[in-house]
Amino acid sequence: MSVRGPLHQRLIATVVPLAATVALAATLSACSGDEPPKKAYTVPTSLCGISVDPALVKAALPGGDSLTSATVKPNGGTVRCNLSVDGKEALSLAQTWWTQGQTTATVSQGYADTDNGTVSEDLRFVHTGKAGVGKTVSSCKVSRQPDQDLYTVVQTRDSGIDDPDAIEKLLTAYTKAVEESPACR
Repeated sequence: MSVRGPLHQRLIATVVPLAATVALAATLSACSGDEPPKKAYTVPTSLCGISVDPALVKAALPGGDSLTSATVKPNGGTVRCNLSVDGKEALSLAQTWWTQGQTTATVSQGYADTDNGTVSEDLRFVHTGKAGVGKTVSSCKVSRQPDQDLYTVVQTRDSGIDDPDAIEKLLTAYTKAVEESPACR
């Protein structure tokens, strides 16, 4: 024999809508952005004249629909390739000449988001989850910059990316690609 009085009816009236609300909230949260935005764009194999594995570049970019790139030369010794996703600057890949004798750790101090970065065993690279600086090999010399060394810089731009592994892989690959490019001849 079961007793179903007013208290039981009130309990049922409270529990059923609560269960439905919890189920609805779980369904909505699964659909509403727990997943990162899709990267619907295609990354070209050459960015501003430097060939880089598109998968490495894409790993350091946020989700979005379109990707554009622009070459900027802010001074006589720097070439920067700025990548924008959906019209918002997301990543910068740069080549910049510094006076010989500098260390990568010293050069990295000139770039945002490299503080307390991980230094590679060979001391050529410093990186964090948002940025990194790499030094090209000593044979990378050009007549127009005789007393300078060429460094590479990878920097995310307020894109929400904070992935040390992705930045390290991109920085290393980009530095190698620059070493094999006309920038080092």
